[in-house]
Amino acid sequence: MNTIVVSVSGLSKKFGPFWANRNISLEIENGSIHAIVGENGAGKSTLTKMIYGLLQPTSGSIAVRGKPVRFNSPRQAIAEGIGMVHQHFMLVPELSVTENIMLGDERGHLFAPLTKRDASEEIRTIADAHSLSVDPDALVSELSVGEEQRVEILKLLYRNADILILDEPTAVLTPLETEQLFATLKSLQKEGKTVILITHKLDEVLSVSDRVSVMRRGEIIASKPTGNVSKADLARLMVGRNVLLRVEHPEEKPGRPVLEVSNLSMTDRKGVQRLNNLSFEIRAGEVYGIAGVEGNGQSELLAILWGIADRQSVVDGSVMLEGRPIKGLHADKIAAMGVSHIPEDRLRHAVVPDFTIAENLIFGRHREKKFARHAGFNIPAVQRYTRTVTSEYMIRYDEKSDIPLASLSGGNQQKIVLAREISRPGLKLLLLAQPTRGVDIGAIEMIHRRIIEARDKGIAILLVSAELDELVSLSTRIGCVYKGSVRREFTAKEVRRGRSSEKEFKKKIGLSIT
Repeated sequence: MNTIVVSVSGLSKKFGPFWANRNISLEIENGSIHAIVGENGAGKSTLTKMIYGLLQPTSGSIAVRGKPVRFNSPRQAIAEGIGMVHQHFMLVPELSVTENIMLGDERGHLFAPLTKRDASEEIRTIADAHSLSVDPDALVSELSVGEEQRVEILKLLYRNADILILDEPTAVLTPLETEQLFATLKSLQKEGKTVILITHKLDEVLSVSDRVSVMRRGEIIASKPTGNVSKADLARLMVGRNVLLRVEHPEEKPGRPVLEVSNLSMTDRKGVQRLNNLSFEIRAGEVYGIAGVEGNGQSELLAILWGIADRQSVVDGSVMLEGRPIKGLHADKIAAMGVSHIPEDRLRHAVVPDFTIAENLIFGRHREKKFARHAGFNIPAVQRYTRTVTSEYMIRYDEKSDIPLASLSGGNQQKIVLAREISRPGLKLLLLAQPTRGVDIGAIEMIHRRIIEARDKGIAILLVSAELDELVSLSTRIGCVYKGSVRREFTAKEVRRGRSSEKEFKKKIGLSIT
């Protein structure tokens, strides 16, 4: 019989009048990988932040290895062997990997300082033991997202954590990086470490965890061995209804060309070629999907299309929107021509977390007649619009106060951006970059349905996604991008007819880009 390493009883957390967690009881077995799933805003992160000491419970108790604890800070949790990797990494870009890992745990004193060289060697040893390949001397600003996550895990192992909490660890990883992460988690489990895994991706839950707990509206409604549930079971428990795991795909009727990209090349300020004679077109009423490993020019393509490309880069070729050139125009002019953009990094390019939900919903639309009144805003109209959108997109929050967007979960923030951009009047072209990243399965169903609805209204859609199932489900055609150019193009019908598994499709893409 396995021992219980973490247990919570009657745990509740209240923010003002809103209960984020209510009367939660949960046991985590030592040496297990325990997944916690639920819709956006279900209270998963709040629960784990209380276990980690970032938040203090309103009521209830926590015990670690049978000992009652009440953490007032993460430092106290770390002292008990608990570590947490947050969804948004807590790293200082200007410091090296070693400096980031040492920060707050320098382990030296006046007469026996720990040198950075000694720390680097220790970090290298830990990294090699767990296949966490990263250069201890590299600057964090030079690392990929996958490498940054390895640094976060190394921080926990350097501090001798044996209970690891990972909040949405695969949200920004490529499929290969995800496989590498899961191999690392299995390796840590074999050493007797315990992993608490928060994720929206149910396939990952079924493949890597031993037990899964489902949260809904701040409560745990079920805890089961993973082998006893299916993906459909988990989705139904999370949402409270049956969920379409693949959106219905009515016959598309492509019309005139809306976006034409011809021989587009880009060399960045360092002289590295990011795009290489890339060409494709998107017609009205179709979804053009971009497949490929991230880092093969997708971000640069989107930056050019949205008018935020680095002005010191060299861009050649043509980009035409309904026959009019848009290459080199600023984002505001491109938006005025009927283009919307849902970026891959919403915190940098789409929202202001400290502003209210209503303010974020009308960014870029604040001059529209229905929202404006004289020199200011039509506040009643903005409030009505906010209530309508948050209801349609199932975003839970305290409507009695103007709360900041930062108080919402990452998935609900993503819904705010989607709602704003997809409902712009006069929309002709919709640029989607990872539209369901960090979003729960119920919300994915809704977002996919909205994308198909937009397509059926005659909007041209560019979909860049690391989720192959998403590309196959939504796209009319799929272009496989490698080293900045489209190496092969599929029709999605062809892929859907001939595809028996995601693995087979990956193989097809791999064959197409070599």
